[in-house]
Amino acid sequence: MAGEVEDAVWPLPKFYFSVAGFPSGTVSFQEVTGLSTENTPIEYRHGDSPSFYPIKMPGLGKVGNVTLRKGIFINDTALWAWFDQIKLNTIARQTVVVSLLDETAAPKMVWTLNNAFPIKVTGTDLKSEGNEVAVESVDIAFETMTIAAP
Repeated sequence: MAGEVEDAVWPLPKFYFSVAGFPSGTVSFQEVTGLSTENTPIEYRHGDSPSFYPIKMPGLGKVGNVTLRKGIFINDTALWAWFDQIKLNTIARQTVVVSLLDETAAPKMVWTLNNAFPIKVTGTDLKSEGNEVAVESVDIAFETMTIAAP
């Protein structure tokens, strides 16, 4: 009916997010992929077990690499400068924070990547007839990931 407040809860859209924690501060990205973590199960079965199936226990945790993609802007060399620190063996690991935002720009889901550092930077492909934005990407390795819903 008209004038009633709807109580439905809608899922968050995935297009409004921020990425912070780079040496140059917050960087705007077009896409973030690879936010994953898993535990590898340990299987064990003792020799006199009446069951023909092993017991499964949680094992070591494992995280994947995260890939960040963004448009290339004039004089924007932040990703390359961060990557160049590896060549000089002066890389400072960072805490990279990816936040999914609501319509008021408040974080509703936060992925924190601890001890992160770049492992690969890829420039754009160039095409004389391309009608696209030039996009570069950076792959980031990290040790642990925490997920929070503030």
